[in-house]
Amino acid sequence: MAHVSLQPEKTRNSNRMSWAFVVGLLATAGLAVGTDGWGQVMRQNTLATLSEELRHVPQPARGLTAQDWQDAETAWRYFQANFRAETGFVDAVDGHPNATMWDQGSHLLALMAAEGLGLLSRQDFLTRSEALMAGLERLPLFEGRLPNKAYDTRSLVMVDYANTPVAEGVGWSALDVARMLMALRVFEIGEPAYGPRIRALLAQWDLSAMTVDGRLWGATREDGVTQYTQEGRIGYEQYGARAAALWGLDVLEASTARPILAWETVSGVEVAADRRRASSFGAITPVLSEPYLLQAFEVGLNSESRLLASRVYAAQEARYVQTGAATMVSEDHIDQEPHFLYGAVYGNGRDWAVVAEDGSLHDDLRTVSLKATIGWDALYGTAYTENLREELSDLAGPTGWMAGRYEADGRTNSALTLNTNAVVLEALHYKLKGPLLR
Repeated sequence: MAHVSLQPEKTRNSNRMSWAFVVGLLATAGLAVGTDGWGQVMRQNTLATLSEELRHVPQPARGLTAQDWQDAETAWRYFQANFRAETGFVDAVDGHPNATMWDQGSHLLALMAAEGLGLLSRQDFLTRSEALMAGLERLPLFEGRLPNKAYDTRSLVMVDYANTPVAEGVGWSALDVARMLMALRVFEIGEPAYGPRIRALLAQWDLSAMTVDGRLWGATREDGVTQYTQEGRIGYEQYGARAAALWGLDVLEASTARPILAWETVSGVEVAADRRRASSFGAITPVLSEPYLLQAFEVGLNSESRLLASRVYAAQEARYVQTGAATMVSEDHIDQEPHFLYGAVYGNGRDWAVVAEDGSLHDDLRTVSLKATIGWDALYGTAYTENLREELSDLAGPTGWMAGRYEADGRTNSALTLNTNAVVLEALHYKLKGPLLR
């Protein structure tokens, strides 16, 4: 029997709003929910109503411009510069030998996108894929069950987010593992010869440990005790569920946003927010671009996510029209403290909040996100996205794309990361060929 934590994890990639908010005991019989706020939310019989109005419709594959090809080459340079041949992994942040399963899932998806774009030869693709698979097969697992939250990319030693070795590990993130599951499923379908090897790898992972009663659960080890926490907020939770479902996991409750959806009007646009409020559940609740773009580029948007994505984008364009402030928000590293922020359309009860993992607000550090700009341009191709891409074109560097530009003063957010460059590659692959999983 394991006690369920009442406190949020205070680590950067806990991940994508992975926090504890359930009161009760996780026993072999399942999860007992009392009269706490979570139970009140989930026992309501009426699901949130989804409007039929789509503000924007995803464009089909349509080919790339000369600028697109140049932008893709810039993104691929990050992977060339930060590849660790000894493990097959790629550093999450330029020059820092630390990464999560989310990062390495992004790495594998970026490899497939880059090959689809013709940026690396067939042989180079197979060589790099083989190296990554070999690295995954060598990973020590947290409590012998699932991948640890972070690894040293030079040695594959389990570490914390500061890259300090922790022999027993620090826990697992269900959303991080789900991103790797998405990548492995896309890889298996594209490279069926790897199927038996991928399934042998996953047979070593206790995937059932990351789901309880149809939702995603992570683990954190603190003071010698492992605590289990529900993971995911609107957008991320549905993305993780779609990935886990590809491997037959029971994630039915997490697969739709309807039971936890509340409409909030932001810059004149109704946006789907999470009813599990930060004030009640101790969890940050940012609504942003990332999970909708990833769904679109990897498996395609379903009817629900098409609607929710269109509203998230429309609110950003509306803010620009109303204020003149270029607006493209997502999760991003930044080149100063606190180093990682969620730029939200709506979060923690506020329009346009910029939230750190600990719930602190940093609106002065809002970034115009490069990956969100190129991502929404690939998905919708509006005049706004096209113009903003041009304005951010100087963020290209010799080893990849920098994260964005600070809204407040126009300074460059020079953080150089795997995920920014992976999203660019996925976006341009989508624009050329459609979703990776076809």
